[in-house]
Amino acid sequence: MPITRRTHLSTLAATGAVTLAAPLVSRAWAADKLSIAVIPIADCAPIYLGKEKGFFAKQNLDITLSTQGGGAAIIPGVLSGQLQFGFSNVPSLLIAQTKGLKFVGVRGHDFSAILVPADSPIKTAKDLTGKTVAVNNLNNIGDVSVRAGVRAAGGDPKNVKFIEVPFPDMPAALANHRIEAGWMVEPFVTIAQSRGNRVVNWPLVDIAPKVMIAVYFASVQYANANPDIVKRFKAAITESLAYADSHNDEVRKIIPTYTRISPEIAAKITLPIWPTEWNRASAQALADDAFESGLITKKADIAALFP
Repeated sequence: MPITRRTHLSTLAATGAVTLAAPLVSRAWAADKLSIAVIPIADCAPIYLGKEKGFFAKQNLDITLSTQGGGAAIIPGVLSGQLQFGFSNVPSLLIAQTKGLKFVGVRGHDFSAILVPADSPIKTAKDLTGKTVAVNNLNNIGDVSVRAGVRAAGGDPKNVKFIEVPFPDMPAALANHRIEAGWMVEPFVTIAQSRGNRVVNWPLVDIAPKVMIAVYFASVQYANANPDIVKRFKAAITESLAYADSHNDEVRKIIPTYTRISPEIAAKITLPIWPTEWNRASAQALADDAFESGLITKKADIAALFP
């Protein structure tokens, strides 16, 4: 039986090591307006809950949330200043950092699986050698985690091909045999299973026992220029993560409000956990794996990315 992610996988919501208790700001002051981009997946439920519960307003922050199809697409908006904060997977930030771009993690969170059609001859991750796997973004966390799963199963990770397919399209593409295999996250894992597709691997545990797969981040330039706002954002997102982790019923109710997921599916998915501390060891494991697979061409500076 597949191992449940709440026990063995970290969540894309793992947050920063510096738990700063930011002071409340006088209500007489105008709230600082922030534009934040996230991904319409279960992992981002805490920030929606935090906004609803007033955790950001308590820090005198007025946040506007928008969505993108993947973490890599969010990075340019943060760099340009169009966005003050973004949510992205760790490998995307590692790639950008090793190309000279500077970011700092603010708060962070996992769960993913590789699925195949019900009648596929692929039984384990080893059988993906020589096959093509769909991921939501090429040269990203999907590639890294799939290769880790194939390697751990005794296959050849260098002999796996990848194509780009948006998460919402993968369940049907698998069921209709338009793709051989797909790497996806919840709630799409549950949707894919409900259409008869089956899991052959939970790959992130092959990278690290509790892998921190994504984080909220800002550019170094913005963080240096706005330390008080960053401090208050950390306090609000930390409270949001802790609340989500202890109020799963509310998490399931809010997921359909920002995704195309029905309440029925949201009620069934396996939720991630949302710790409030960095897992730098798992970030280093991801960096090492990305370097070995050629996703990045030089060693990443984990300490600078996750201070």
